[in-house]
Amino acid sequence: MEVLEREEWQARAASHAARVDAYVTPHLERREARVKHPVHDFLFTYYSQRPAQLRRWHPGVGTALADAPEYAGLKGYASTDGAVAVSAEHVERQRPLLEATRRLLRATAGRPAQLGCFGLHEWAMVYRLADDETRHADWPLRLGNEGTDAVVESHRISCSHFDAFRFFTEPARPLNTLSPAVDDRADFEQPGCLHAGMDLYKHAFRLSPMVPSDLVADCFELAREIRVLDMRAAPYDLSGLEVDGRPFTPVRIETAEGKREYAAAQAGFAERAAPLRARLLTHCDHLVQDRDLRGTNARRLDA
Repeated sequence: MEVLEREEWQARAASHAARVDAYVTPHLERREARVKHPVHDFLFTYYSQRPAQLRRWHPGVGTALADAPEYAGLKGYASTDGAVAVSAEHVERQRPLLEATRRLLRATAGRPAQLGCFGLHEWAMVYRLADDETRHADWPLRLGNEGTDAVVESHRISCSHFDAFRFFTEPARPLNTLSPAVDDRADFEQPGCLHAGMDLYKHAFRLSPMVPSDLVADCFELAREIRVLDMRAAPYDLSGLEVDGRPFTPVRIETAEGKREYAAAQAGFAERAAPLRARLLTHCDHLVQDRDLRGTNARRLDA
């Protein structure tokens, strides 16, 4: 067990907070002003991790914090020998989550990336809806209702991600060539899916405080970039929007050129997501195996 003195862990915590504040602060300012941003607010509104939770730094299992009363009452932590660390009891309680996450990550990593979906999940979410019924009703559809519906009807839709598929409109659901469900994610998830890449952030923060916050922040930053592509390829006309100070330009997936642009960017994100998925999987393996090893040793002592 590595023990960090207060000065050292406070510096790491402050560095982490400053890193994520580049994204948290603008979101909080928009929220205060009641201004919605369909791209950059997504990670704070769709996922359950609150901004304050993202800002809080955790060292992960195997590192203890000296002179850290701020952590003594936090979920998952326990005091031992004058320091605070994630407890073995917390890891044990998280066994079902660890095993389920490990199973999903391993299955996803074991499949080749499929790059032929072209972001049509967002189009299927507005298929045959009126303007005021869409998820981002403040923004018009780039091709209008009829043009958007025509794109959906003229393409093969093969969404493998349940949390995207579940938002399809009722008329769009039968058009999907796959039928992912809540209980069979590991049977469908594949590394080319943009939402599988974004969900690495979800997996990372759900494993907090067992995994270090630098991994959570790495996954957050990748998810943020993926979300930009997700909405650039969406059917909405976001031409009046700025993203990181730059004009927002669409990826016109209804054209051959747009399809090539989308697939190339998708492949790039799949490549960048792979090492993050591997890091998460390594943490899951170690946490589960360490528990198994402790149980085996205890049984040997009892014998």
